[in-house]
Amino acid sequence: MKHTAINYKSVLSLFLPQGILDYFEIVDYSDMDSYYIICLEELPEKPSEYSSLPLVSKGFFPEIVVTDFPARDRTVYLKIRRRRWEDKSTGKTYSRDWHLVAEGTRITAEFGAFLKGIPRNP
Repeated sequence: MKHTAINYKSVLSLFLPQGILDYFEIVDYSDMDSYYIICLEELPEKPSEYSSLPLVSKGFFPEIVVTDFPARDRTVYLKIRRRRWEDKSTGKTYSRDWHLVAEGTRITAEFGAFLKGIPRNP
């Protein structure tokens, strides 16, 4: 049997809602003995619903923490940072429309419902 290097992001993706890595990347992970923390940042891809606007990434909204399904009898916390976009010409701030994402992708219904509850422009 040939041994290959372990792709840790692939392994960690087993703990995540299906499809979430289409929009977020894992940037950190911690095993805290009684619980796990997985840190996710939204990918720097301009939201398709605003493709006609001259948007530039302006960092992130404040981090949120979501309690996800347990793994190996430990709580899993997802620390999520959503990207903030700014229209260069107007200065108006935008973020991905999670109502559209939840309807048009394969993320789980539970995670889609959670994301739809997040204000678009906090």
